[in-house]
Amino acid sequence: MHASVITHLRCPVCAGALAAADRALRCAAGHSFDVARQGYVDLTAGRTVHAGDSADMVAARESLLDAGHFDVVSDAVAAAAAGVPGAGLIVEVGAGTGRYLSRALGPHRVGLAVDVSKPALRRAARIDPRIGAVRADVWQGLPVQDAAADVILDVFAPRSGQEFARVLRPGGVLVVVTPAPGHLAELVTALGMVGVDPAKPQRLAAGLRPWLTPRDSVPLRAGLSLDRAAAAALVGMGPSAWHTDPAKVAATLAGMPEPITATLEVHLSTWTSG
Repeated sequence: MHASVITHLRCPVCAGALAAADRALRCAAGHSFDVARQGYVDLTAGRTVHAGDSADMVAARESLLDAGHFDVVSDAVAAAAAGVPGAGLIVEVGAGTGRYLSRALGPHRVGLAVDVSKPALRRAARIDPRIGAVRADVWQGLPVQDAAADVILDVFAPRSGQEFARVLRPGGVLVVVTPAPGHLAELVTALGMVGVDPAKPQRLAAGLRPWLTPRDSVPLRAGLSLDRAAAAALVGMGPSAWHTDPAKVAATLAGMPEPITATLEVHLSTWTSG
């Protein structure tokens, strides 16, 4: 793990600073966390209750992102991060493969990919040498020093306004991407995908406004042209993977002419810390 990333971490047990020691991270109190062979460090201290995305879900997400279908999101997230002064740390919560984080780093920053999914972290740990990958659950607290981050990215991921405010430096920026009600609407009914809660903007504001100040909110929209494999990956990469039958999805897709079209429709919002 990059030394400049380690300086921003803290022990999940005692909140003391962590330092590299052989193939582990240790604090002065003696708590030690091994670096996995794949390059990530588990800093949950046993406090997570779910395993996160499966290997199949992560592979589906990687294939969609590699194909450029979500580049409109990657480009917008990178632009938002580039507009924040500083040359320090960017943290991505629910980082998955680390693709959004790697695009947002620019030439002078280092990154920390946080996820609970071990298959995701295996990919994030090797996407860029300037990115460190740690297993942690935002609901249990991020293993990051106070006021350490210039930017936090949260793209289709869980959010904790209080924890984000603690980790952001004064004037730091949270970049959030959430699906709009029309996101992938053409496929939601046809393939049995999970729809978007119309009250999502209100829930987002309620979870962040007590600790962070809204700055901007912009809609992002793009047409997707997919083959059947890409459409199946779109279903399999997110929460719909837990609620659909892959065989039924494949059978439905087999009867749909290619290319299969859908609309990517999301909101990108930015929030500032005090």
